[in-house]
Amino acid sequence: MKYSTLQGASYVLVHTPDMIEHNGTTVMTEKITTPDSDYLKSLYDNIRTYDQIVDYAPNQTFIGNMDYDQLKEIPQPWVNQENPPKGKRFGEFGEIMPELDFYGLLQIADVFELVHLEENFAEEVRTALSNHPLFKDDVEKIKHEKPLAWLEEEIAENAAEGLYYNRQLVGCVSRAHQIDVNLNAHVMLENLVVKASGILALRHLFADQKIDPAKIDYVIECSEEACGDMNQRGGGNFAKSIAELCGCVNATGSDIRSFCAGPTHALINAASLVAAGTHKNVVVVAGGASAKLGMNGKSHVGKGFPILEDVLGGFAAVISENDGKHPVIRHDLTGMHKVSSGSSPQAVTTALIGDALTKANLSIEDVDVYSVEMQNPDITKPAGAGDVPLSNLKMIGAIGVLRGDIAKPDLMKFVNEKALVGWAPTQGHIPSGVPYLGFATKDLTSGDKNRAMIVGKGSLFLGRMTNLFDGVSIMIERNDGKVDEPSGDVEALVKQEVAKALKKFAASLSED
Repeated sequence: MKYSTLQGASYVLVHTPDMIEHNGTTVMTEKITTPDSDYLKSLYDNIRTYDQIVDYAPNQTFIGNMDYDQLKEIPQPWVNQENPPKGKRFGEFGEIMPELDFYGLLQIADVFELVHLEENFAEEVRTALSNHPLFKDDVEKIKHEKPLAWLEEEIAENAAEGLYYNRQLVGCVSRAHQIDVNLNAHVMLENLVVKASGILALRHLFADQKIDPAKIDYVIECSEEACGDMNQRGGGNFAKSIAELCGCVNATGSDIRSFCAGPTHALINAASLVAAGTHKNVVVVAGGASAKLGMNGKSHVGKGFPILEDVLGGFAAVISENDGKHPVIRHDLTGMHKVSSGSSPQAVTTALIGDALTKANLSIEDVDVYSVEMQNPDITKPAGAGDVPLSNLKMIGAIGVLRGDIAKPDLMKFVNEKALVGWAPTQGHIPSGVPYLGFATKDLTSGDKNRAMIVGKGSLFLGRMTNLFDGVSIMIERNDGKVDEPSGDVEALVKQEVAKALKKFAASLSED
């Protein structure tokens, strides 16, 4: 059987403090329901600075400057570390971008002249991006400058969505249609945020992994937003729009949606397309969700923490033909939460983990890494969700006990040996299995790991269409170095074999 390989992955974060107030659903709801709340009055007192974001250990792990084992050694909560190690903006996997630069990316991503920046602010953005290695050639796209009075009128009279920096109005996004609710300014901003952060992640993937964008055949976008108009809500296509601005001139693409599980669905699809020979190089990419900024902020502040959901997340990964070196994606070893699987934690874990192991005739312990819902516990614990990666691993261990793979007294030994700490922001789809892909390219080649399982879980009931959960998993293994030879033309192979047989027969006659 032919397999595809994981060639590399990139990860990006964008610090967006002003978007917490103006675009995060929690604060937007608070403004409507309790406009005089103490939470709103002290909002900016509880928002971290860019430097604090960069120095934050989980963020440095996300972009590859810190190994997950190093993060595991730092006492939690990480946000309370008084003297954190000095972080860097750029890492092995990507970068942490400030808000000012990102507003420039919004305009670069905009091809319908909907994003407008205030005149002086636009010049600041141009200056910042002229020093960025991935966007210095796009500076001329920072245009459509407007005076402040025009921006204020566009917001007041035409329902534009404001853009703010240091609590000052610096731009706006205009609506794309007078009536269509799916093209209003709020939705257009959310969609442009997905596109811009996706572009940032994909450009990093190409630059950091030294990949020629022209060699990409197909792009799959797997965020949680959905673009379209009133006639085709969610019709897409984020994938092709991102590919267009990343130099993927020979690619097409499509969007995959399944709430938080979307990226793992996309990974399985990409691996299958390459293994089948449909495409040679497939990219999976996802941008960030502005709606989830500050989602659990009230809980964080209530526990004495700053607002920790203050970054957009993005990632990209490239899946290619087997080169005999990179980790092999076993598209034949998948788990899935079926319609009939049930919704209890045990049923979900059995469907996603146990069934895949049974297919492979492996035990729970034969997998070195389980990457499941890699949410940062600093964020989830104050919100009452506990340590999500640890809880998942305990359930996996419990399934191992039921399967007879490990003895019950060895359960916590299994958990302690296999546990990954969560380092991803709670952007929904961003933490779901895929944060480990960047490390997997090293662990399964030059490292000491042989097998990892990527698990995506989702909450389909959020769409109010079903009460079902969702989830899929896939195995990734160290490459054994064997590369399948191309089959070539069947007729030519037959002729070649016939010729060999005739030659051998002729030789036998001459010997007689």
